[in-house]
Amino acid sequence: MSGREMARDERDETVMTATARWVTGLFAPQLLVIVLPPVVGLMADGWRGAVWGLGASALCGGVPAGVILAGVRSGRLDSHHLVDRASRTKPLLVAVCAVLAALVLMVWLGAPLLLISTVAAMLAALAVTVPITLRWKISFHAAVSAGTVVVLSRVLPAVPALVTGALVVVTICWARVRLRHHTPAQVAAGVLVGFGTAWATLSAFGV
Repeated sequence: MSGREMARDERDETVMTATARWVTGLFAPQLLVIVLPPVVGLMADGWRGAVWGLGASALCGGVPAGVILAGVRSGRLDSHHLVDRASRTKPLLVAVCAVLAALVLMVWLGAPLLLISTVAAMLAALAVTVPITLRWKISFHAAVSAGTVVVLSRVLPAVPALVTGALVVVTICWARVRLRHHTPAQVAAGVLVGFGTAWATLSAFGV
């Protein structure tokens, strides 16, 4: 291989790695959890639903994100992506408590059903992924993105949402493997858990 070809390959590698980092950051689980509830609330019940969604975002996404940010700044956590599996336990337990609190409040105060079921789907996904991650590094990027696609397919035209969403999820999985943060099996497991728990939960709520 000539020097020019080697240089070109190195540039291609750099571009692909930079792209993978960009995708990983753009579709970080914390961001998806923060953005999804207001969108679902708006589509389910107009501006009233959007306000409900903002409240859900603050608890389900904002509280865990704040804990993770504090952990990163103090040096206790490696990054907001929680690359080190051993460091995931406490932030994830905080997330479970925050999502559970949001669900109880929303049921008690009478939030739109689709929004309640969305938060319930988040809790169901955590109920499966948290025990797994204690032993094996399942991909939360894959799980949250797959669950997000299922929820959006209930408020958008289903087939286009699922097809477009599947392409996005595949791209996210590629990025996680490309960065060597996960194996193909770990992202595949994340997709199955995220899709399955979201689909089962929304179906149980009849939405």
